[in-house]
Amino acid sequence: MPSQLKVSVGQHSDKGRKSINQDFYGVYSPKEPLLTSKGIAIALADGISSSAVSQFASQAAVTGFLEDYFCTSEAWSVRKSAQRVVMATNSWLHSQTRQSQYRYDKDKGYVCTFSAMVIKSTTAHIFHVGDARIYQLHGNALEQLTTDHRFWVSQDKSHLSRALGIDQQVEIDYQALPLQTDDIFVCATDGVYEYVKAEFIIKTIQQNANDLDKAAQVIVDEAFQQGSIDNLTVQIIRVDELPSHDVTEIYQQLTELTFPPPLEARMDFDGYKIIRQVHASSRSHVYLALDVETSTQVIIKTPSIDLRGDPAYLERFLMEEWIARRINSAHVLKPCWQTRKRHYLYIVTEFIDGQTLSQWMTDNPRPELETVRGIVEQIAKGLRAFHRLEMLHQDLRPNNIMIDSTGTLKIIDFGSTRVAGIMEITTPIEQHDLLGTAQYTAPEYFLGESGTTRSDLFSLGVITYQMLTGKLPYGAEVAKASTKVAQNRLIYHSVLDDRHEIPAWVDDAIRKALQPNPYKRYQELSEFIFDLRHPNQVFLTKTRPPLMERNPLVFWKSVSLILAAIVVALLIKPVG
Repeated sequence: MPSQLKVSVGQHSDKGRKSINQDFYGVYSPKEPLLTSKGIAIALADGISSSAVSQFASQAAVTGFLEDYFCTSEAWSVRKSAQRVVMATNSWLHSQTRQSQYRYDKDKGYVCTFSAMVIKSTTAHIFHVGDARIYQLHGNALEQLTTDHRFWVSQDKSHLSRALGIDQQVEIDYQALPLQTDDIFVCATDGVYEYVKAEFIIKTIQQNANDLDKAAQVIVDEAFQQGSIDNLTVQIIRVDELPSHDVTEIYQQLTELTFPPPLEARMDFDGYKIIRQVHASSRSHVYLALDVETSTQVIIKTPSIDLRGDPAYLERFLMEEWIARRINSAHVLKPCWQTRKRHYLYIVTEFIDGQTLSQWMTDNPRPELETVRGIVEQIAKGLRAFHRLEMLHQDLRPNNIMIDSTGTLKIIDFGSTRVAGIMEITTPIEQHDLLGTAQYTAPEYFLGESGTTRSDLFSLGVITYQMLTGKLPYGAEVAKASTKVAQNRLIYHSVLDDRHEIPAWVDDAIRKALQPNPYKRYQELSEFIFDLRHPNQVFLTKTRPPLMERNPLVFWKSVSLILAAIVVALLIKPVG
């Protein structure tokens, strides 16, 4: 059986010589599937002594993080999930201070330091604000991984320069470290690390390897004995096992369900009655079927017969349903939830009574500009649903967009979708970014670069261009341009011609969306959509007609004035 992520944690905290303990700490290790998709979270917060309510801030920061982090989308990366939660906590703490009697004195408000570690797959993700510390044990040395956010007024006096709750916005330090089995991390507040030597910490951990709680307590007791006047908290984390899969094991997991038999019309299949085949390709077979239990028409998608021995293909196939269940948009294909036991490997989605955008373009070779705008806006809404979850569709093309009988567009086929949260999970199965259709694929993919939201924007720009012209902006040249030099030579051909009444500023908007260099494109889909409807002043200035065309009278008056000035200058020129 493949190994799961497993860590051992030892923790201890004491108020020390203070009347109350303003430190707070915790760890949460979930069961599957969250263990794989979100990892294990460890958090530590330290209140400030000048505040009488700082302990409430510490508790809120730690408990909020350990609860809310696991409620964020499984599609999000660890960094995005954790930073969203910490920033929300910071805003809440700041607002609590603003609403309290301490609103004019930040040092007495709801303020605390915060350090956290999320261990997911084979990577440790570290988040840090303040002056608690996270160390990594290397042999007989402790390496400090975090930076103390303190401002030193003098050699003996300093104060926090960064902490949760001080301001409405907070900057969070982040780093990611690769892990190995038996890696050890130590989290400690300043009441401990300022009084205990690194040698003592290392020796204590080594002597109490089977009881890390005891090791933490011994370290805290040592800090107290050495005269610490602050609260005392230590967390020790040891990586016992890391997930290790080989391709054979993963293939067995992916194929636990039986591959379906060849499906034909009128066949009964797992509670469905097959009506007809809709589509067949080298990647999948698609059928229209009737759910016998609910009497609703659905689409059943089965794996390609030729690729059933390819683990990477099977992984992407199963990911399609996972992705569909996490996106809630009227412009993205919906999955059908099954209450019956499934006996075969397949995907069930809603049936869209309509046609592909590709067929629509064939039927409407010269659409009105307003119609094109409406279609592009709907596609963009669907894409934004992907992007909000840190997903890239990566295969946006007319055949992967359906238009139903009401005129609603839906993005379909998620076999090429890249999910940030899933990409963080280590797998021996080789992953490829270049999965889309070459004519609609962004140029950066052909350079071997990873895609961004601007890559999906490029594909949308190609579709926009094609609807207006019936052609592709660069033909087949993008796929041939495998260097930046070659891509810089790509020539954009304007959508403007005698057959269409299209404003020049619309052409400029499309041109910007189709820039070969992703950094020259729009940063956001919304910017492109806005510029398709509203003249961008930058484009207007650039395409402004010459003065002779805008105002011939002023032009000729200006020319006459310049000529008159030249004549006068020549007349008064002294004769040598």
